[in-house]
Amino acid sequence: MMALHPKIIDLTLDRVDRLLAALGHPERALPPVIHIAGTNGKGSTQAMIRAGLEAAGDRVHAYTSPHLVRFHERIRLAGELIPEPALEALLARCEAANGGAPITYFEITTCAALLGFAGTAAEWTLLEVGLGGRLDATNVVDRPALTVITPVDLDHQQYLGESLEEIAGEKAGILKRGVPCIVGPQHDAARAVIEERAARLGAPLLLHGQDWMARGENGRMVYEDEAGLLDLPLPRLIGAHQIGNAGMAIAALRRLGRGDPEAALTRAEWPARMQRLRHGPLTDRAAEIWLDGGHNPAAGEALAAVLAALPARPTHAICGMLNTKDIGGFLRPLAPHLRGLQAVSIPDSQATLPADVTAGAARAAGIRAVEAASVGAALSAILEETPEARVLICGSLYLAGVVLRDYS
Repeated sequence: MMALHPKIIDLTLDRVDRLLAALGHPERALPPVIHIAGTNGKGSTQAMIRAGLEAAGDRVHAYTSPHLVRFHERIRLAGELIPEPALEALLARCEAANGGAPITYFEITTCAALLGFAGTAAEWTLLEVGLGGRLDATNVVDRPALTVITPVDLDHQQYLGESLEEIAGEKAGILKRGVPCIVGPQHDAARAVIEERAARLGAPLLLHGQDWMARGENGRMVYEDEAGLLDLPLPRLIGAHQIGNAGMAIAALRRLGRGDPEAALTRAEWPARMQRLRHGPLTDRAAEIWLDGGHNPAAGEALAAVLAALPARPTHAICGMLNTKDIGGFLRPLAPHLRGLQAVSIPDSQATLPADVTAGAARAAGIRAVEAASVGAALSAILEETPEARVLICGSLYLAGVVLRDYS
């Protein structure tokens, strides 16, 4: 598919609508849909909703992007990663139905996922927006059961707009008339845009801080809404920001009237979100190795908060980023917590920021930085200087995928 169709971003629904019509409109035959948009936390929130629903015995389809190691990670059919024969058959049907017409890689593979979901029995469908919301290829379901908007922040400005208000407007494009929406913690400007669009559509909002609250307290998580208070364990996914994500997941489960809130927190798995690496060639040492795919300023702030909360230990970063990202905005919050940074280029990525540029940006942020030829070389250099270091590999989900593929 990558060879046949351009891996570009071209936000429109025309091509998707045409192909779905040729396939017999599978988007109209899906199990009830929960549609999730936002800048940060979409994947973690989806993983927790899925864990809560599956703990109640429900079968759940899930669609997410990008993948880390294998494309199959994007599509879960009734809880299981899509098998190779099923994926091949779905892609072949979509390619035949498309008839050689222009379409992007993300669009045709999204149509394949929807076709697979429509043809497989399940109780729920979780759809994660790829980019934006209003014109994203997943925004083809007229009447989802529920929508979720996670925190909105600056990212992908070249496609979604330069201001927070413009970006929030694109995310709010998933709102549907009369369909309730769970709204996570938001900047005031983003929240105002979401509220204004919801009012025009008559879409009921369940707002963080107003209709529901989630907070950490004495090593536990407290969730509260009009139905009452829940005293829960902290989320399995690490970081104070995951409490907000968990709150959105629980609010969604409560609105759906289904699922196990505690299981949502304790059973969710989501790789490359402050993931502790415990196996593989990078971990045969005394060091503590962490992997995170966050790549925008808000993610940098969240990572800084995680590092501040961990036990004191000399911390170094290995960082590789794409050339479309705000590297300064990502690195500045991390600077006070890092003893040094090894800059790498992301292997096999034409859009990688060169290692020397990353190193320069780190120095501009006040971080001692050098270039490294690879993640392995970077780690060796760090451990030669500080054998007991804490090492954070960060900057891109694409770099995280390389690490999981080659070093675990």
